[in-house]
Amino acid sequence: MSELKVAVITGAGSGIGRAVAIHLARAGYQVALAGRRLDALEETKKEGGALASNLHPIVTDVSDEGSVNALFAEVVRRWGRLDVLFNNAGRGGPPVPIEDLPVDIWKDIVNINLTGMFLCAQAAIRIMKSQTPQGGRIINNGSISAHAPRPFSIGYTATKHAVTGLTKSISLDTRAYRIACSQIDIGNAATPMTERMTKGVPQPDGSTRVEPRMDVNHVAQTITQMVSFPLETNVQFVTIMATTMPFVGRG
Repeated sequence: MSELKVAVITGAGSGIGRAVAIHLARAGYQVALAGRRLDALEETKKEGGALASNLHPIVTDVSDEGSVNALFAEVVRRWGRLDVLFNNAGRGGPPVPIEDLPVDIWKDIVNINLTGMFLCAQAAIRIMKSQTPQGGRIINNGSISAHAPRPFSIGYTATKHAVTGLTKSISLDTRAYRIACSQIDIGNAATPMTERMTKGVPQPDGSTRVEPRMDVNHVAQTITQMVSFPLETNVQFVTIMATTMPFVGRG
């Protein structure tokens, strides 16, 4: 890896993306902050404090091919290379029975959680293959739901299962170009997205229970460790979760 280290983080305006961005900036990366809301990206930059000069907001809609291509073109224009893509942007859906989920919401979940990851990976691979030195690292945000669904989560669960296929295909098809692809499956990190768990969430047995959460910075520390390895070493899959959350043996 060259002395200049460059990372792209999608969904960088809040939660996991924000925490990872700040940790990678601390590790010396120039970080492109990708997300749909400039005000949220600017807040991530502000929270970086003394690291703000390493954090660069770039408004991006990952579900739009033109917007994604513009993001990665800007990365090349500014820095001439790309070392890390953290494919983090995603959304859930309303907790409703399968037959009541509107098709337009289903399509939006697929467009962001799956097509968006594909588009970003595609653009990153093009850069990583052509740069000198060749290669880089792609980390896809899977989720505990890549293994076990929550009640009434078909859109989120189906796309997170699909992310595993995406990860495996990227790993296989790009290994000749020194591209390492990983998946991180995260359970109950303390972010605004999981705030509802402090009040109770539906369980498979029909009950509603409060679930424990973990510090989101532990996710960021894990990713920082993953990207610190040489490209000859890959953490193919990693699960990080609140120790006592109902995952193994759900509920």
